[in-house]
This record gives sequence, C-alpha cells and structure tokens, in this order.
Amino acid sequence: MAATVPENAEMIKRIRKLRGQLAAVERSLASNGDCAKQLMQLAALRGGVNSLMREVLEIHIRFHLTDGSKERIAPELAEDLLGLVRSYLK
Repeated sequence: MAATVPENAEMIKRIRKLRGQLAAVERSLASNGDCAKQLMQLAALRGGVNSLMREVLEIHIRFHLTDGSKERIAPELAEDLLGLVRSYLK
C-alpha cells in the first residue's frame, strides 16, 4: 500500500480503537452482559471495520489504478469505482 505516514498513523489509531471495541465485546460476553448492548457494540465494530476497509480500498484504487501505475485507468473511472466502494461499504 502507498498510504502516507499521516494516513498510516490514522489507520493504526483506528485499528487500536477497533481492538478496544472487540475487547469490550469479549468482556461483556464473558460476564454474561446484556445482549442488546453486545449487539450495539458489534454493530459499531462492524461499521468501524467497514470504514477502515473502505479507506484502504480507496488508497489502493488511487495509487494502483491512477497516476503513476502500470495499469492506469481514467480518473473518471477511478472516481466511479470509488463511489461504488463508498456505497457498498456504508
């Protein structure tokens, strides 16, 4: 991946937050916590993973399929593809 240092730092911060959310779900399950709260935590976790995946895909598309890549595609096509990715991973 060709993310910049600030992008990588931000993604690492997001992964650490996801790790904390997952640990919270694990603690809740281990202590026989409230199912509704567990489901809300899992939904938040899923949203966070989807958001991170969308960001990594966007970086990949921009770096590997546009300027400077061997398999270059038109910028308009790249934006269309990014729009599809954003819609799919909401």
